[in-house]
Amino acid sequence: MITPWIFEFLYAPGAQGEEVGPQTATAVFDTGVALWQRLDKLDFEGIFFSEHHFGLSYSPSPNLLIAAVARCTERLRLGTMGMVLPLYQPWRVLEEIGMLDNLTGGRLEIGCASGVPQELIQIGIAAEENRDRFNEALEILDAWLDRPVISHRGKYWNFDDLRIVPRPRQQPSPPKWTTVVSTASAAKSAGRRSKICTAFESVGRINEIFDAYRGEADRLGIACGPEQLAIRRNVSIAPTEAEARERSQAAMEVARKVLAGDHRVRPSASSLLDAPAPKPGSGFSVHEDEFIAGTPAQVAEQIIAQCRGCGAGHFLAILGRAVDEHRIRAVELFGEQVIPILRRAEIA
Repeated sequence: MITPWIFEFLYAPGAQGEEVGPQTATAVFDTGVALWQRLDKLDFEGIFFSEHHFGLSYSPSPNLLIAAVARCTERLRLGTMGMVLPLYQPWRVLEEIGMLDNLTGGRLEIGCASGVPQELIQIGIAAEENRDRFNEALEILDAWLDRPVISHRGKYWNFDDLRIVPRPRQQPSPPKWTTVVSTASAAKSAGRRSKICTAFESVGRINEIFDAYRGEADRLGIACGPEQLAIRRNVSIAPTEAEARERSQAAMEVARKVLAGDHRVRPSASSLLDAPAPKPGSGFSVHEDEFIAGTPAQVAEQIIAQCRGCGAGHFLAILGRAVDEHRIRAVELFGEQVIPILRRAEIA
């Protein structure tokens, strides 16, 4: 079975640098919540919210969105992919995890990420510090999920006998996720008993990343299968192949502009995932496997092929960034016609 999730940006209309009026901003949240309530009636497993800062995304604090959505949904799993740990005091993150797991009735997924370098550098966190903060915060998180009172001595945080409440409702812990882009981070995540999610790369490269995870799990004697692995892709879906291909081509064009450093593009024209925005000549690219397009049957076929090619048991669908009529229809097509096929698929 392939477990289907939706990946949420919550982008506002307009372009980078444009002012958005308060009524427009409120409408972004209102339409988002209405869409998420609709997901609860479809067969999506849940929502993973993104965390972004200083740009067009209206999701700088995705835990607030989870708290809001928890009260108007009943079934959906809710998580962040992922919380940018270097930006927070770790005990604050732990307190919010405990609160959210209780507020959601035990539907929380814990997703962690080191963040987008171009966002962190704006507040003076360089790459090396970012990596160190992320790793140290993960140590504190894992310690707290294991026991209620923790002590820590590190480079950035020091404390003794800290009792952090409330404890999560799910025991021994809500599911843990980590976003990864390398074999090293994948192997480390296996040691932490964290599921992993990746994107950007070809299916072949993702399989190499997953092999590192599977290899470390085998070395440690930890059970590992498709349930621990997820891929995230941009999906353009429409009643006709021609319409879907047209939308996918528009997404690819936006991708090229973003990778060239042009941030004036409008998110409503794009379903590009939250790739780092590199400087020209950095060599970063998004593989063509990132873009899936077609009718519902064609989309289902491509997703199954990619998941089988790397052994992923979870699929996170990016069905656009802005919440507009095209995206609402795409969500309905995916939920009504693609998900039933995915849930019947077998992944070795």
